[in-house]
Amino acid sequence: MKTIALTIGLMLTFIHSQLLFAQTRKPASAGREEYIEVEKNVKLHVIDLGEGQPVVLIHGWPLNNAMYEYQYQYLVEKGFRVIGISLRGFGKSDRPYGKYDFDTFSDDIKVVLEKLKIEHATLGGFSMGSAVTLHYVTKYNGAHIDKLALFGSSGPSWKKRDGYAYGASDQDAAALIQQTKTNRQQLVAGFGKGFAGKEGGLSEESIKWLESINLDASPYATTQAITALRDLDLRPELAKIKMPVAIFHGVNDKLCDFAQAEQLNKGIEGSYLVKFEKSGHALFLEEMDKFNSELEKFARK
Repeated sequence: MKTIALTIGLMLTFIHSQLLFAQTRKPASAGREEYIEVEKNVKLHVIDLGEGQPVVLIHGWPLNNAMYEYQYQYLVEKGFRVIGISLRGFGKSDRPYGKYDFDTFSDDIKVVLEKLKIEHATLGGFSMGSAVTLHYVTKYNGAHIDKLALFGSSGPSWKKRDGYAYGASDQDAAALIQQTKTNRQQLVAGFGKGFAGKEGGLSEESIKWLESINLDASPYATTQAITALRDLDLRPELAKIKMPVAIFHGVNDKLCDFAQAEQLNKGIEGSYLVKFEKSGHALFLEEMDKFNSELEKFARK
């Protein structure tokens, strides 16, 4: 009986100590959710760091929010709250069967910004993400956003059209889309190598890192998103944009020609163009210091 009583006593002591620890321990997290539900059974992965004026970053195709690794901590240290959203189908976000078009991406971003209670943000988008952010701003009249930054933009049209002689040809666009369905791994390998403006502009490690991010996407979403980009023409929408707009573009960009940035600059009244003379598509890596400082400067204006 004494042994049983001693055992019970020790158990009660242990339970009491655990309850005291639970009551006195302060949570280490800031209480922010890493996954945000945008509709039933669909959650997006969100990186949410820092305090202060918000900067929201949208990735390119078929990347995810990991691409901004070297922007997050820089901006946090400069006193910003920085939020990176992985679009549905990409990175750690859910990848349901359904639509992967620019209305869907814009709707999802709207829900995230509402749930996080974000206001007066600077919204930045890279490559396909620039088209996403342009569409978001025009669809929702700039809700939650005060400024727009476009990096290595694929807009206002990713491919050539009547009256627009820039971007991919119909044949090249069709071949790329077909390759997403038949040899995605080879496509991503070539895509990663094409990020650098010049031979040796990116280290082998950086190229492998970009390839690994690109491969971490739903194959279905990869095809559907680039097909939606093929069909998107934002030229009629540009005149609706009245907020400050900064356009960052590498002059040696092989994937989205510098002329596309010039067309955006002409089409968006009051926008300004920042040339990255030593960069290709990977301006956020090739000229990281300039990219970060220019983004900081724009967000503070």
